[in-house]
Amino acid sequence: MSVVLRLPATASTAELVLRPWRDADVEALLEIYRDPELRARTRRPVRTVADARRWVARHRQGWAAGRRFCFAVCEPDPVDGGQRLVACVVLKDVTPGRPDAEVGYWTAAPARGRGVAPRAVDAVSRWAFTRFAATGLTRLELLHEVDNPASCRVAEKSGYAFVEVLPARPPYPGDGHRHVRLRD
Repeated sequence: MSVVLRLPATASTAELVLRPWRDADVEALLEIYRDPELRARTRRPVRTVADARRWVARHRQGWAAGRRFCFAVCEPDPVDGGQRLVACVVLKDVTPGRPDAEVGYWTAAPARGRGVAPRAVDAVSRWAFTRFAATGLTRLELLHEVDNPASCRVAEKSGYAFVEVLPARPPYPGDGHRHVRLRD
């Protein structure tokens, strides 16, 4: 399955294209992961070209297995006319007959605070509820650490209500928040 989601530009944000990851994304992925904030909040930081290749391959396998759908979020690059990688949104743990799944995301440092993440998370959430309605998907969760207020804002802006504080558990050292969005 190959899915491309297109979000038109708004008065304050550029057009976004959400698509499966490609081998050509390896260098951009490696550059994005040089950000210490992203590395600190990620279970599997990408540090080498080999890491980046494995990361892309893992997400390609997730699409093929039909259980994990990871989207590269891109916007137009005014310098070369191509696309610039600005974020990632993933739909995890999709299982037929199971009513819930999880959405995760990260945003590249230059794209933070520009509304990229809420738009992309909302788009993947709407796609998931449409695509997997027949298999029983009715609830999506978005989890993040308590000390990440920006993720609370992304969750709220993309339709995820705060539900509870979760106690710390490996691999996360601190308490977390659970936000939930229900299918309309």
